[in-house]
Amino acid sequence: MIATLQDAVLRIAELGGPVVLLLVALSVLVATVVLYKLWQFAAAGVGRHKALRQAIAAWDAGDRAGARNYLDRSRSYLVPVITMAVEGQTDADRLEAEAETRFAQLERGFRLLDSVAQLAPLLGLFGTVLGMISAFQALQEAGAQVDPSILAGGIWVALMTTAVGLAVAMPTSVVLSWLESRMDADRVLAHKALRTVLAPTGATPAQTFAAEPAHA
Repeated sequence: MIATLQDAVLRIAELGGPVVLLLVALSVLVATVVLYKLWQFAAAGVGRHKALRQAIAAWDAGDRAGARNYLDRSRSYLVPVITMAVEGQTDADRLEAEAETRFAQLERGFRLLDSVAQLAPLLGLFGTVLGMISAFQALQEAGAQVDPSILAGGIWVALMTTAVGLAVAMPTSVVLSWLESRMDADRVLAHKALRTVLAPTGATPAQTFAAEPAHA
């Protein structure tokens, strides 16, 4: 197993050089981060807020008991924040800060993915430039006995680094955009939910919080 892995690494190094090795290492890192984020999103219930939406709708309609029942059933990571608002916390800035804290935890690793998406094509281009330099050096050393295969082989190896860089960057960028879109949707939901709890249409805020002890 280890010998096979070493042979694969040596073959990659021979074909594309250290730049390709670095890009392969980055691809492994990206895959690890993406798998962790998918697990984290699934565990937190990102994008799955059916019960939470039902709780907000019930609260907005004046059904306090129904809202609490839906909150108890929800597994959304936003439930603690909404519960704070339901239990009488009226400071909107405090509530939004609590929500942003949870968003920040789920968005860890986004900066790394963004950096790889931007850096991988540049690394590929850097490898291509180095490969072209090596190819022309070999061509110069050949002197009058120029073999076109020397130049063609050098260019092929050089361009491979660009291809590998793009192959790493493009999926990373797509996955990052998808993850960010999920978080943006949850951020909008949290903002709307908090505003609805603080100012429901079914009752005034004063009536809402005055009625809370009756449900305690």
